Amino acid sequence: MIIDKFLHDQQVGSRSEIHDLIKQRRIQMDGQKVKSFKLSVNPQVNHVTVDGQLISGQQDYYYVLNKPAGVITATKDTHNKTVMDLINEPDRRDDLFPVGRLDKDTTGVLLIMNDGKLSHQLVSPKQHAEKIYHAELTANLSEDDLRQLIDGVTLKDGTFVQADGADMISSQPPVVELAIHEGKYHQIKRMIGYLGQKVVRLNRVSFAGINVSGLNPGEYRELTEQELSSIK
Repeated sequence: MIIDKFLHDQQVGSRSEIHDLIKQRRIQMDGQKVKSFKLSVNPQVNHVTVDGQLISGQQDYYYVLNKPAGVITATKDTHNKTVMDLINEPDRRDDLFPVGRLDKDTTGVLLIMNDGKLSHQLVSPKQHAEKIYHAELTANLSEDDLRQLIDGVTLKDGTFVQADGADMISSQPPVVELAIHEGKYHQIKRMIGYLGQKVVRLNRVSFAGINVSGLNPGEYRELTEQELSSIK
């Protein structure tokens, strides 16, 4: 089939969005940039990537990692330890990648897979995959502060963001639980900063219903069939 129909069937985007991705040279097939939406593709043979994420041509693997502080969310880096360095042989594969990102000092749930279609769905705000964070703060938030986070705030750059839920779960130390489905740059820290406070520590406790219960920092495991079915 032609590549734009294939990618549309894989829910990468609408036909017009896929054409834009092709124009921006963000789609590759077998390592070559795709220049025409009429290019023929065999999903069982050809390796198609969007922004480096594999869409077809592989057996799928799915892991959840309890990301520790001090490692970066990337596949490779010449100066820093990455989350992929925590994947042991024989599980380490060149086509694995982290889904979304956590800042270097942020800990908690990080999904790692080689399923480009599912990854795209999980990070798309339209899919409303819930992410729950525990943020330790410099001081407690008031009920008005919590309501404002849910109603939404406009950041300095004009970006409007809001939480799906916000609750203080501890007063000593002050810890707020925030649920979001977006993934804007430093979103939690910037939302808290809008209220005049600072995040001391940030931990993601759940992503699309997946948690890291029983995993020490730096440890990972395969997703269960039930977990995989739920996120798909």
